[in-house]
Amino acid sequence: MDKLKKIREEAGLSQQKLAEALGLSQQSIHSYENGAYEPDISTLKMIADFFDTSVDYLIGHTEIRHKIEKLDKYDLNAQESELITKYRLLPKKLRKSLQLIVDSYL
Repeated sequence: MDKLKKIREEAGLSQQKLAEALGLSQQSIHSYENGAYEPDISTLKMIADFFDTSVDYLIGHTEIRHKIEKLDKYDLNAQESELITKYRLLPKKLRKSLQLIVDSYL
């Protein structure tokens, strides 16, 4: 799972720190990252939730990093579509901040 190592390093976590946060062993994290073993589905879900991503991203089925969310249909113009695209690229923390800003204007 190349993605696991990538997002772990981007988060500034050692294998040991991630293992402690997830209740796993450092050896398990090492084995997952190096392809010696594959985590079971419940462990995959736990890792995805920890990093606020999807299982599909972790296993390499998509390059879309954010969690898959239920979407409602809207007819959007080009500017609205661009705003939505940019919003989806933001980390969860910044999304919340942006929502507070928008709410203050309404």
